[in-house]
Amino acid sequence: MTAQDSKLGDTDDKIFVGKGDEQAWLTLALANRHGLVTGATGTGKTVSLQVMAEGFARAGVPVFASDIKGDLSGISEVGEAKDFIVKRATEMGLTFQPDQFSTVFWDVFGEQGHPVRATVTEMGPLLLARMLDLNDVQEGVLNVAFRVADDNGLTLIDMKDLRALLDAIVPDAGKKGADAEESPLADIKKEAQGFGNVTKATVGTIQRQLLVLENQGGTKFFGEPALTLKDFMKTDRDGRGMVNILVADKLLQSPRLYATFLLWMLSELFEELPEAGDLPKPKLVFFFDEAHLLFNDAPKALMDKIEQVVRLIRSKGVGVYFVTQNPVDVPDRVLGQLGNRVQHALRAFTPRDQKAVAAAAQTFRPNPKLDTAKVIMELGKGEALVSFLEGNGTPTMVERVMIRPPSARIGSITPEERKAIMDASPVKGKYDTAVDAESAYEMIQKRIAGTAATADAGAADGGGGGILGQIGSMVGTIFGTNVKRGRLSAGQVIARDVTRSVTNQVIGGMAANLGKSVAGQLGGSIGRTLVRGALGGLLRR
Repeated sequence: MTAQDSKLGDTDDKIFVGKGDEQAWLTLALANRHGLVTGATGTGKTVSLQVMAEGFARAGVPVFASDIKGDLSGISEVGEAKDFIVKRATEMGLTFQPDQFSTVFWDVFGEQGHPVRATVTEMGPLLLARMLDLNDVQEGVLNVAFRVADDNGLTLIDMKDLRALLDAIVPDAGKKGADAEESPLADIKKEAQGFGNVTKATVGTIQRQLLVLENQGGTKFFGEPALTLKDFMKTDRDGRGMVNILVADKLLQSPRLYATFLLWMLSELFEELPEAGDLPKPKLVFFFDEAHLLFNDAPKALMDKIEQVVRLIRSKGVGVYFVTQNPVDVPDRVLGQLGNRVQHALRAFTPRDQKAVAAAAQTFRPNPKLDTAKVIMELGKGEALVSFLEGNGTPTMVERVMIRPPSARIGSITPEERKAIMDASPVKGKYDTAVDAESAYEMIQKRIAGTAATADAGAADGGGGGILGQIGSMVGTIFGTNVKRGRLSAGQVIARDVTRSVTNQVIGGMAANLGKSVAGQLGGSIGRTLVRGALGGLLRR
């Protein structure tokens, strides 16, 4: 037993979580077997989450956690030796030592943290259909749109790109004569129809769902610079894991956007990280608060994919911890993957509640000394039933414990404290300025404008091919003198793109150039070699 053990502090391979008749230790080598933190509102789930997050950070494991109420932000500030905290620590034989942890705040809306963005191409059709609440037919058309985009090198970065693509695959209305001018997007429309019947009505429904998503803040989520997940997996200069907090109080008002965003992050980790096997400690621990939102009304196909990701991501060195009110919120086939359990109090005021309590009790390995179902309803604030994996991966018998007090502050921080943390952030400036790179919208507009410019140039030349006529046509096109009103000439397109490029370089510096470089690579060199992973996310082969 080390000196740390005698003080009931964390050791090199374990995190001390709480104490009852027995001590509750979370083994780092088994922490990637995932976990579950449950309990009614106000019973202490957030404190338990903070205790585990602090333990992982001390052990050098980066943490990502969604913060619904803002209470978790206190982990970034030094804890206060309040009477009730010192008393609880003393009763456990623990020496309370105030501490704080290196923290990075993230916010989809860019208000209380660094902006978090993903491109539409990277999100993929499966998760986007879930986000838009599409039926099977509408999801099929969305898959057609993504396939056409992938095949034609049309990079989908933001919402206007997806809208432009959906408009492009809609078949032309009515029949045209033999001498009618062919649409500049005819090949795109023909390819889309080759995959199935794409109707204007179905595309219109998807467009309306996009409007709903835009009204919920989806416009800010889709764009560049897109999030690099490696920025989550860093340690500070003391070797401690960085704590990444997603500010989710406003995001939770759009529950489908919230759940799909976190699921996308999980799938990205699954696809990007290499196989790691059993490690002494995880590479990253992911806390998913309000986890029931992930599974509400999820179709079977998506549930199968979620189960696959949860089951296999542990081999990538990632631990996933779901936080929700009741274990029954999590489907059985996912629940079976969650070996580390912390159960706070549940209240049984109705017959349905009583069944939920009984079901929660049955998820634990029984302890002859405890009536688990009865104890769940008797637990006080800060108490929990705990069962962690040990030894060869078997769960310990359930124990009633008092959760240790966190070392950092309990509760939210002030706006001034948050600003100071963001100003000193290791990713300051990397994501803060949006970049509008050339993508599907601009590519489609160029095709339309290029066709119009060619036709107008031919008319100005009178059908002749003389050099003076060609020069005159070129000059006229550049200055817009021979282009019909309402059309964008090729020269005007170039001027607009040059202006945008200069603006992006002034505002975004290197980020703008990098965004354009990435977009160009996706849209050009590998446009026809795109492969999608388990949840439809983009893989680069």
